[in-house]
Amino acid sequence: MIGALSTASQTAASTPQPQALSDTAQQTANRWPLTPRLKPDGSKWRIAYYEGGQYRDYEVILKATVRGLMALGWLRDMPLPAENNPQAGGFWRWLAANARSDYLEFLPDGYHAAGDFDPKLRPVVAASLRTRLQERRDIDLIIAMGTWAGQDLAKPGIATPVVVMSTSNPVASGIVRSDNDSGLDHLHAKTEPGRYGRQLTLFHDIFRFKKLGIVYEDSMEGRSFAAVDEIAAIANKRGFTVQTCHAPFNGVSQQEAEARVTACYREIARVADAVYLTVHRGITPQTLPAVLEPLTAQGLPTFSMLGEQEVRQGALMSIAQLDYLYVGRFHAETIARIFNGARPRQLPQVWQAPAKIALNLETAERIGYNPPVDILMASDEIYARISPPPSPR
Repeated sequence: MIGALSTASQTAASTPQPQALSDTAQQTANRWPLTPRLKPDGSKWRIAYYEGGQYRDYEVILKATVRGLMALGWLRDMPLPAENNPQAGGFWRWLAANARSDYLEFLPDGYHAAGDFDPKLRPVVAASLRTRLQERRDIDLIIAMGTWAGQDLAKPGIATPVVVMSTSNPVASGIVRSDNDSGLDHLHAKTEPGRYGRQLTLFHDIFRFKKLGIVYEDSMEGRSFAAVDEIAAIANKRGFTVQTCHAPFNGVSQQEAEARVTACYREIARVADAVYLTVHRGITPQTLPAVLEPLTAQGLPTFSMLGEQEVRQGALMSIAQLDYLYVGRFHAETIARIFNGARPRQLPQVWQAPAKIALNLETAERIGYNPPVDILMASDEIYARISPPPSPR
């Protein structure tokens, strides 16, 4: 029913692997060791955390970073909770109470959030946190998770190192000056230039769709999260059109975000012949089945921007990320080098995602797609069945 091209596996194979920075970037990073050490005064390094609101990807990436710190010896090995904590800040509090280290600590009062992505609360929380960083100086490094947090701490006058994680495009959202330069000595943010363009090129190589459906909030942040400009550039180059539907995720309740995004995907199912599932607060493990149902019923191939966790639950394919193993190691090495004397701005920001596919065979069967051998060979993670959503706790 839907054809595939042999160029897809060639596209995947030609992309650099994530374990290696460029030679120049690696030489730059190697100026500072990864070896665990205490602060010059013999005390532990104190880490805090800031997020705009609770979003499932944030905890997954934080856990991957913690695992990276374990691998480097900064933390003692310990099992982490398998499921996301349902309470805002719940995993941070668990980490502060349970992590064991001779070198660092996660501050019990180090969790900061702007409520449930509350635009009115955001400036109050951000100002309070910046005051703490500038006056109390009781934090040695802060993890800024997500675009809001990155933007709020990308300000001059902050001396505390800030490591920004889980942003779709920190350049387009104004967090950093460029892919290679944060523009501020205290600031570091992982960048992946062309990341979503590569995903979309791979998707189009396989399916040659004419009308691609996407859903996003029609704001600067929403367009950044959904890589709208990058999608438009690929569409123009490859000659397909983009069918859009706007669903808010800021300034609305979680329930409204979920309802609006689900309604948008029902609308998109009627007008697209392939769908790129963009990052959106309204898509959760519990709502994803409802989002995918009309798309699957129409026989539409779906590509998840987020990764294999959505493929596990029924999206057709994505880029395999091994539960952010590589991302977590990159962030952990960045933190280790900062504690060994690097200024955040001095460290490489550019990182390359792995070039392997995650594929769901049950979804493929439901939409009438028979993956050819080259797609199967390019797939690192193949799921035979669609996993049910986890039970809410």
